[in-house]
Amino acid sequence: MNHMSSDEVLKVLGEVNAVIVGSHIVYTSGKHGSAYVNKDAVYPHTRETSRLCAAIAANFARSKVDVVIGPAVGGCILATRVAEHLSGFNDWEVLALYADKEGEGFVVKRGYDKLMQGKNVLVVEDVLTTGGSAKKVVEAAKALGGNVVGLGVLCNRGGITAEDVGAPRLSALVDIKLDAYDEADCPLCKAVVPINTDGGKGREFLARKQAAVQ
Repeated sequence: MNHMSSDEVLKVLGEVNAVIVGSHIVYTSGKHGSAYVNKDAVYPHTRETSRLCAAIAANFARSKVDVVIGPAVGGCILATRVAEHLSGFNDWEVLALYADKEGEGFVVKRGYDKLMQGKNVLVVEDVLTTGGSAKKVVEAAKALGGNVVGLGVLCNRGGITAEDVGAPRLSALVDIKLDAYDEADCPLCKAVVPINTDGGKGREFLARKQAAVQ
């Protein structure tokens, strides 16, 4: 069973450039900070993805999980690999499902809704910022008669709690605190630290700045 320490998780995320630190990042919110979590950088690396999913599965090995579900798109990959590892730990097949984004919420379609009723359900997510997507999937699973046993995530960067998402338990492989500053108060801007154009919205930010000058 693959339990991983926070340092081991950060090492794996760093090796695939999924975590950037010591930089000048512009976030989607428009605020600035020195660190960035790029969840999409993980998935092309199948060995690392599998190792991280095994660690999530290990955290819920005793929860008698029947079904794993995550929000599309990244949650599809997580659900499949976590369920695969849980099936290996247990003597039964653990199903992998996903919820489709529809408007402002998530819905379970494709006949997957019938596979959750009366089952122990583990919700998975890659990165928690506000916890909004995870909470909506938890609510969708409960509405379909699933017994949600917890939420397993790669990275909790928003200080989200189990209560915030309506789950009885939240287990994150790593917690990363991201300080965010308004542009006017950003110490990195004041220190003239170059904007990172590879992570976050730095490229778009600089393009807007240049357009405003012209």
